[in-house]
Amino acid sequence: MSSEATGETVTVRTEGAAAAGTTPAPDKTKGSFKCPLSDHHVHSEDVGKVWKECQEESFWYRALPISLGSMAVTGGLIYNGVWKPSPRFGPFPKVIVAGILGYAIGKVSYMGTCRGKFQELGIKAGPGVPWGAGGPSFRPWGSRPGHRPCGHVCEECKKRKLQLQQ
Repeated sequence: MSSEATGETVTVRTEGAAAAGTTPAPDKTKGSFKCPLSDHHVHSEDVGKVWKECQEESFWYRALPISLGSMAVTGGLIYNGVWKPSPRFGPFPKVIVAGILGYAIGKVSYMGTCRGKFQELGIKAGPGVPWGAGGPSFRPWGSRPGHRPCGHVCEECKKRKLQLQQ
């Protein structure tokens, strides 16, 4: 592990970063330090592509079939006399509610698959993502939306953080 000091900019190069051939990007805010191993930059194009893919697949493979199936079953139950149609509107309100519930259940049932696709990109469940624990409004102290804290703590990072705090 080596470090070079040039003026106020400190570059920390670890064995993992050296092996990968990457160097940490300096943070633009003065007095801030970014750990080289916490740079999990995910391109917004990739996130947009996965989001669109999840929306389309959840509709075609889950929401639409479950919605149509629940509408058909409800219509069959009403036709066979198990359920009574509305005296004023006929079978339509029950069939529409069955379709809406089927759609919602289909979308929710695909959430695990989408979570897996986002985790393949390197986005983990947590605050700030739709399926994260605590919801998007909960953030631990010191974190900002769209930023993930570094889970790695090396000696160089500890020293640099202590220098910045003083």
